[in-house]
Amino acid sequence: MQRHLITPRDHWQAQAQEYGFDFHTMYGEPYWDESRYYAFTLKQIENDIEAPTEELHQMCLEVVDEVVNNENLLRRFAIPEAHWDLIASSWRLREPSLYGRMDLAYSGTGPAKFLEYNADTPTSLYESAFFQWLWLEDRLKDGTLAPGSDQFNGIQEALIARFAELKTQWPPVPLHFASCEESIEDRGTVQYLEDCAAEAGFDTRYTAIEQIGLGQQDQFVSPDGEDIRACFKLYPWEFMLREEFAQHLAKANVRWLEPAWKSVLSNKAILPVLWYRHRGHPNLLPAYFPDHLDQCDEQRLVKKPLYSREGANIEILDQGKVIERSGGEYGEEGAIYQGFTDLPRFDDGQGQVDHALLGSWVVGERAAGLSVREDQSRITQDLSRFIPHCILP
Repeated sequence: MQRHLITPRDHWQAQAQEYGFDFHTMYGEPYWDESRYYAFTLKQIENDIEAPTEELHQMCLEVVDEVVNNENLLRRFAIPEAHWDLIASSWRLREPSLYGRMDLAYSGTGPAKFLEYNADTPTSLYESAFFQWLWLEDRLKDGTLAPGSDQFNGIQEALIARFAELKTQWPPVPLHFASCEESIEDRGTVQYLEDCAAEAGFDTRYTAIEQIGLGQQDQFVSPDGEDIRACFKLYPWEFMLREEFAQHLAKANVRWLEPAWKSVLSNKAILPVLWYRHRGHPNLLPAYFPDHLDQCDEQRLVKKPLYSREGANIEILDQGKVIERSGGEYGEEGAIYQGFTDLPRFDDGQGQVDHALLGSWVVGERAAGLSVREDQSRITQDLSRFIPHCILP
């Protein structure tokens, strides 16, 4: 894995505006950054990222099957007892999922290390699936990249195919899309997915999550009173299961994307369970529940809340002392501890060091593409920069 510093395209901001990439800069800081790119070999992609991603995905599904049938584990995962049946039923019916993103630490040599699975509400999708592909095409045309350079990126095609598959399985009802009103990034992600669903033949609607109401017979409705029978929501299950409307979830008869069993798959408690089942697996880091730390030999650990997003409330500890932390509002439900591993480090040419995190995308059951995020902190957060990548010819 190599990183190359280059001059950005002159027209990239105009292109972003043309294609609705409204969050390329957030809070005055660059989010999309094409002053550099990462280059991989095809062997690295196929052997070190794609194949392990699919293996890890299947290992995680085995954990879901174990958790939904084990009350002790459901408590470990801090899933509200009132909704155990909802989640178990969702899993036993094999309600279909759409996509997810695994975060990996990988330097180009040795096995990639699995950090966590963003399996419920992963963002950075539009820029991964679409905008970095435009970058690749332009850089091939202007000669920045050698002829024959490619990209690990079949995300958009996989999403459209997945939506088309779902359309054949579901009754002919509109597919609603929902996200929080105030998040430009979430709205952009949902708009992109809505476009993919429409391409697959779905009749789509958008409703802000705050505007979804309750009908007279426990069904959820849009602001104009239309019943919601199928819905993609970029809104976490751990919120949904704890809010006022949660009591109506089991009766509302909604086909959710992502399904309720993703509340297990996206939970950080999956990490110690994976380690207990597959101790020593080359792609896993040691991970522990707090009451099992007596089994831990690692001097450096990362403390992660069971429910945490965008790198919030993470602590890096060295022999029990916090050496780096991120802020946030998560952690009330508990935490797990994972062995620390260094992200690959690169000099930015201006005296600063950047840390690179890989995101390996899963659509359905298959690995579909790659994203790279950078931050000067060892904790990747919501404003960490997105960097395009290519596969060397």
